[in-house]
Amino acid sequence: MHRQWIGGAFVESGSREAIDVVDPATEEVFDSVTRGNVEDVDAAVASAHGAFASWRRTPAARRAELLHEVASTMRRMTGEIARTLTLEGGKPLRENIDEVGWTAACFDYYAELGRHQMGRVIPPIEPSQLAMVIKEPYGVAALIVPWNYPLLLMAWKAAPALAAGNTIVIKPSSVTPLSTLALHEAFSHLPAGVVNIITGSGETLGEALIRHRDVRIIAFTGSVDAGRKIARLACEEFKKVHLELGGKDPFVVCEDADLDVAVKAVAWAAFLNAGQVCTSTERIYVHESISKEFIERFVAFTKSLRLGPGLEPATDIGPMAGGAYRKKVEGQIAEALSMGAVLLHGGKRPAHPAKGYYLEPTVLAGVNHGMQVMREETFGPVAPIMTFRTFDEAVELANDTDYGLGACLFTGDAKKVKRFYEDVKAGTIWINDPLTDNDAGPFGGMKLTGGSRELGEEGLEEFRETKHVHWDFDMTVKDWWYPY
Repeated sequence: MHRQWIGGAFVESGSREAIDVVDPATEEVFDSVTRGNVEDVDAAVASAHGAFASWRRTPAARRAELLHEVASTMRRMTGEIARTLTLEGGKPLRENIDEVGWTAACFDYYAELGRHQMGRVIPPIEPSQLAMVIKEPYGVAALIVPWNYPLLLMAWKAAPALAAGNTIVIKPSSVTPLSTLALHEAFSHLPAGVVNIITGSGETLGEALIRHRDVRIIAFTGSVDAGRKIARLACEEFKKVHLELGGKDPFVVCEDADLDVAVKAVAWAAFLNAGQVCTSTERIYVHESISKEFIERFVAFTKSLRLGPGLEPATDIGPMAGGAYRKKVEGQIAEALSMGAVLLHGGKRPAHPAKGYYLEPTVLAGVNHGMQVMREETFGPVAPIMTFRTFDEAVELANDTDYGLGACLFTGDAKKVKRFYEDVKAGTIWINDPLTDNDAGPFGGMKLTGGSRELGEEGLEEFRETKHVHWDFDMTVKDWWYPY
C-alpha cells in the first residue's frame, strides 16, 4: 500500500485503511493507496506552511530553474507514468504519453512566465513618490484534482501556483492516485514541503483541506454540486476558490463544412478518452441541408473505431473509468430513447471485451433539449445530433445550456465565425480545430462552469494576490489636512 508523500518523503498515514485501485479494462484490483484522514491533512498543510516563507522568497529565476528540472524529470519518466495512467484510468497509452508531455510543457511554460510577471510600477501623484503594484502568493494552496486527466489538470493548477511562490498540497482522485504519487521523483527537485501529496476520499480530505486555517486558496476541477459545496465552505473564511466545473459543449457544423474533415473532428471531440473530457462535444448541431450525408458518414466512422484495453496499440477508445460513471451514461441514453430519440449506433456494453467498464460509442438522432442527454453533463462516449435551419437558430441552441466551457464551429464563412465567437457564451471558442489547448491561452468557462481561468497569464493571476505600495520618500513635514 502506497504511503503519503509529505515533506519530501513517504510517511506513514494516521490511517491504516486502504483504497483499492482498479484497472477499468479488467475490473480487477491491481494496487492500493492509503485512505488518508484529518491527521494526514494537518501534517501535509503544516509541511507546506513551513516551507512557504522560504519558497516565496526564493528568487523567481531560481524557482524557474527548479520547475524546469521538474519538467525534465517528468519527460524522462514518460513510459513509466503513461503506463500507470493507462492502468488506473483506462485511456489508450498513446493518449497518456501525450498527457505526460503536456504536463511537462505546462511546468516549463510557467517556469518562464513566473519570473517575468512580478507586478508593475504605476505613475505617482507627486514627484517624491513611488507607487508599485506587487503580486504576492496566497500561501498554501490545496489542489483537488479529477481522474480524467489527473496529471495535466494537476499541472494547470500546480505549475502556476508554484511559479507564483505558493506551496501546495495535492489531493488526487481516488480513482487515479498512482500516477500523481509517481511524480514524487520529479517534485523531489523542489525544497522539502513545497509539494505534498495525500490520498484518500474527497469527502474526508477535501473538507478538511478547505476548512484548514492555513490553506488560503482551493483549486478544484469537478462537478457543479461539489463546486458549490467547496464555495460554501470556503466563503466562511473568505478563502479564494478556483473552480472549473465541467461543461455541455456544442459543436455546430455549417452547410459549407468539408465533411471529410468535420466528421472526424466531431468524432474526436465526442469520443476522445471515451467522452470523459471536460470539453467533450456533448451536443452536435448540423445544418439540415447536409445532415443526411453527415450522419451517414459519422455513423460509418464511429463503427470503425476500435474499443479495447488502453495498453493495446490498436485501441482507439478505452474503457470508462468506473462502473458508476458508465451507469450514469447508460441512464441518459435510456431516458433519451424512451422520449423518442433514435439509436443509430452503440448504446450498449460490447460482447468483447467481456470484462471492463466499456461502453460502445453511441450516436443518437431525434433528440431535443428536453432530454437529459442534451441538458446535463454526460461525460461518456455519446454523440446526440440535432439539425438546424438558420445560423441564428444554431447560435440560440448553442447558448441553450447552464454551462459555458467551450464551443466548436466548423465553417469557412468569416461572418459566421465572428458572430459565433461574439454571441456564444463559452470560455473557449474553437473554429475548425476542436479541443486544442495552448499553454498561453486561458482555459475556463462561464455560467455554471465556474468562471475561473487556467493557463496563460490569467492562470498565473489566479494564484497571486495584489498589493499596492505607496512610498513617499520626501520626509519633510506635511499638512495632511490640506495637502493641496
